[in-house]
Amino acid sequence: MAEAPLKGLRVVELARILAGPWIGQTLADLGAEVIKVEAPEGDDTRRWGPPFIERPRRDGTTETVAAYFHAANRGKRSVICDFNDQDDLGRLRVLIESADVVIENFKLGGLRKFGLDYDSLAARNPGVVYASITGFGQDGPRAAQPGYDFLIQGMSGIMDLTGDPNGEPQKVGVAWIDIFTGLYGVIAVQAALAERARSGQGQHLDLSLLDCGVAVLANQATNYLLGGQVPHRLGNAHPNIVPYQLFPASDGHLVIACGNDRQFAALCRALERPDLPADPAYATNPARVAHRDRLIPILSGLTRHHARGALIAMLEAAGVPAGPVNDVAEALTEPQVQARGLRIAPEGIPGLRSPMRFSRNVLTTQRAAPALGDGEWRFSGG
Repeated sequence: MAEAPLKGLRVVELARILAGPWIGQTLADLGAEVIKVEAPEGDDTRRWGPPFIERPRRDGTTETVAAYFHAANRGKRSVICDFNDQDDLGRLRVLIESADVVIENFKLGGLRKFGLDYDSLAARNPGVVYASITGFGQDGPRAAQPGYDFLIQGMSGIMDLTGDPNGEPQKVGVAWIDIFTGLYGVIAVQAALAERARSGQGQHLDLSLLDCGVAVLANQATNYLLGGQVPHRLGNAHPNIVPYQLFPASDGHLVIACGNDRQFAALCRALERPDLPADPAYATNPARVAHRDRLIPILSGLTRHHARGALIAMLEAAGVPAGPVNDVAEALTEPQVQARGLRIAPEGIPGLRSPMRFSRNVLTTQRAAPALGDGEWRFSGG
């Protein structure tokens, strides 16, 4: 029987909200045993609704929890720890002695007074991989300041690159930097575990929201570093590729994404303007970028006379990447999404699985997010 790739790994999560719990959920999907340690009032996101979901608890009572919490805590067990209770702290330290990974997102130095900082825990468990998530990192002039996704989206540059060039800057529609930090956290944890297999030693991982937000500026940052021109938002256009943006149809909008000259020529043939690629102003991508202000109105004048569905079908048949602008419901009912099995419902709670598939291993997605305190202090192997 196929097993999950991280079966047998123990993770203690001292994290709340999104970036840290996203690390824990992803590791849980990969088969790790994840124990979420919560304050008596629970993770803040249990109350970040509506919508809310009511579920039974082990003791026969019911619990009402926001859907937000379920989005980032699937597959975990929950234990309650009052850091002001020495008995609770003692149980937690014993639990961490058997942990492979600890995830925390307290403010800089916030766990030291409880003996839950890396140095204190590593003294008793030198193999522990300890991932700290903060807004600005463990050092630097802002290290002690709190950081939130929206704040970091503004500081990182992504908001100045997002939205209508004639409007105000826009944030991404999900907590984009929190999610990226969570994913970088998973990569760092697995890299540290691989290194531990060689050295026998754990280590402290320092993950900053601002670091991650700046790091994923990708080509936009490199355009500036190499070209010297500060990029700004272009709406739905691409800074380096033309045509690669939103276009009007007679009944809505569609995305057309021509990544090379061959696709551009196919687009022009489908729109009955095969002469355009022969024009030196449009023959190559650099030329099209230089003359986008002339080319895009020509193409838009052609696409707006077609119904969206018919135009997408025509372009797909011609080998031109094109598609609709779906809302969330349409995205989740997209036949390709359904065929790939992204929608899951562990214990009847709808959600989305981690988008990884293995040829030999499987994910573990059978358990929904936990009720507050429904776990036990003693887990498998400990």
